[in-house]
This record gives sequence, structure tokens and C-alpha cells, in this order.
Amino acid sequence: MMTTTIKITYRNPLEKSDTITIPVIPFDNALARDWKKALYKLVKNQNRLDKGFCFHGFPNTPRNLDFLCNKLNAHIEIINKSDSIDYLIEEYFVPDAIRYGSTYEIGLYTPGLRLKHDIMNKLHNHFERLQGTVGNTSKYYFEADTKTRHSIGQLNLICHEIETLVLSQRKAVQSPEWIRPSQITSFKDAPRYKLTDEHFELFTENGYNRRFGHVYMHWAQIGKTLFEVFRDEDAPNLATEPSICEAITSLEYYSGEFDIELGRDVLYNEHEWHTKELDKFYSWLEDNEMPIDDPKLSLGYLPIAKLDLDAYASPEAVWDAIGNHFDVYKIQVDDVECTYDYGYE
Repeated sequence: MMTTTIKITYRNPLEKSDTITIPVIPFDNALARDWKKALYKLVKNQNRLDKGFCFHGFPNTPRNLDFLCNKLNAHIEIINKSDSIDYLIEEYFVPDAIRYGSTYEIGLYTPGLRLKHDIMNKLHNHFERLQGTVGNTSKYYFEADTKTRHSIGQLNLICHEIETLVLSQRKAVQSPEWIRPSQITSFKDAPRYKLTDEHFELFTENGYNRRFGHVYMHWAQIGKTLFEVFRDEDAPNLATEPSICEAITSLEYYSGEFDIELGRDVLYNEHEWHTKELDKFYSWLEDNEMPIDDPKLSLGYLPIAKLDLDAYASPEAVWDAIGNHFDVYKIQVDDVECTYDYGYE
């Protein structure tokens, strides 16, 4: 392991004197070392933390589906009424438009609480058209004023937060042990750096394994992954059925940003359902003439660190601790630290 000091302090948003601190232990690989240097710069330079897109998969949160739909509609209204660009989003978002059924209707094998992917794909396509992709900024984003640009960015963030919330609430009813909380730690204007061949090799070493309490590289660019297209669009033949998604991307960059997995381990060849899904995915890739051993396809997650959770007896204890301290208050990296003494967006 690398010798370094990284600590995250969480705060109770209702009782601000109530905090907990959890150490982070970086792994000893090239990407982890480069990530730590990038995070150090973000903390030293006091880059603003995006708190509105931080916690996902916690089924019980004040940021519920009504709250997120209202926020989304408010940003859509800003875009539609903007004097700086001419763009119209006709969809209006309410819980029944984006999810089937209700908590009270669902049974173990019924389709209730499932996400309606069609409308969410439309939302994501609006975002891609408005912002553009890596190296190809949209004319809308280029011409938009600051307020409109902010709302364009929020389309993407709220879209993903809705998706993880719907999934976690469904899991809470059907299989509570498989709730998958996570923390997405992203910063405003975070510099991005090109991934090296050595960095990419981590994809082949780890694949789609996710471990409780482990830290993974944040996806620091716009676009859907191949796995997301496979899942969301029912494995289309990309040669004859163009993807609904207008931007399918492989990862090109890393940054000081990071994601924390707080769900239980999901490992290939150890969890049957996960193994079957990945085998189908890999077969789909081969059918579409994409070699599954190509690290540049970004097939999986890049592990860079793990939380020191020795003080907690179980995943549920960690969920309760962070769930009651739903605010990243401070991050320390070696001799620098930044305090984020502000609330959600």
C-alpha cells in the first residue's frame, strides 16, 4: 500500500456539529498514485465540490423522486426560456412518467418500481445535444450563458441520480441486502488527464468487479458506456440497429474525482446472476466485433483505493453512519485540506 493520508469528514446536515471521519487507503498502482496527485491539487486549489450529485442508492433520502422531478423541471424551464440558445425540451417529469408502479403495488416478481428507460434516454440525449461530447462541445453549450450552462449540466446529474434512486427503492422492497449505495465525488472545473496504457490495464485486471468500501476512478467525461447501452437498450445489433444513445464513449481521461462503492461485493464467477449477465454482455460485444480483451474499450471499473471501515461491524452500519451524515464536509490529502461548508445545490 502507498503511504499517504486521505480522510473524508461527513457532517449531519441537520446537526452540523455531528461529524464522522473515514480514512481512505490508496492502492499501490500507477493510476492510484496519479489520482492521489490530482486529488491533492483539487483540495489545495479549493475546487468546489458538487454536493447535489454526491450520494446515490440510499433509498430513504430527502432528495426523493418528487424532489428530483421538481428540480429537473425547473432546470428544463430555464433552458426552454433561455435568451442565449434556441432549444426546447417538451418532456415534463413526474414520478409516474419515469417509474412503473408504486411501493404499495409491488410484489416480489412484479414489474413495479422499474425505471422507464425510454424517457430517461430522451433526457440523456437532450443533455448530449446541449453539451456535446469530449473534444466536441455543442454550439448550444458554447453560446449558452452561465445560468443556462449550469442547468444543462444538471440534466445529466439529476438523470443519473433518478436512475440510482429508482433502483435502490426497488431493491429495498425486493432484496434489501442488495441495496447499492454509493458516493460520487466530483468537483467543479476538475482538470482531466489522459489515461496511459498502464492505467488501461486495470480494466483487464478488475473487469466489472465491485467491492464494498472500495474506491473507483470517476467517469470524467460525457457519454454512455457499452455496458449501459447493452443494459438499457436490450442488446441492440449496432450494425443494423443504431443505438438510441447518440454518444457511446470509452474512457479517455482520469481526474482527482472518485466514486465509492458501498454496496456488497459483486464479483464475476462468484455471483451467478452477475456472471450470467456479463457472459451475455461479452457475447454481445463479440457479435458486434468488439474484442473483450481490448483494454481501450474500458470494460469495467478502475480500482484506486479503499475506505478504512474497521470501526463498522457491517455494511448496514456504514449505510446508517453515512446516511445520517449526508454531507461531505471536509477532505484532507497529506498536508492540505478543504472544508466544504455549504449545503446542496
